[in-house]
Amino acid sequence: MNPLVEFCISNLAKGAQETYEILENDPNIDVLEYGCLSYCTVCDNGLYALVNGDIVEADTPEELTKKIYQYIEENPLF
Repeated sequence: MNPLVEFCISNLAKGAQETYEILENDPNIDVLEYGCLSYCTVCDNGLYALVNGDIVEADTPEELTKKIYQYIEENPLF
């Protein structure tokens, strides 16, 4: 079972698209996008994604990518 990373389409438009594309090319991560994840305040404040249901936030796409990989490493599914 792969980690699941979910993105809001509005946050992708704000800059998370770069992270989305990197993760989508990783065969060990499942990536989904939704019209809205109902975290509008978080979305308005910066970039974020849900990783296995938990919010991971960052200011830049590079930082978001790094934090997502770090979260996955520190919180294995097994």
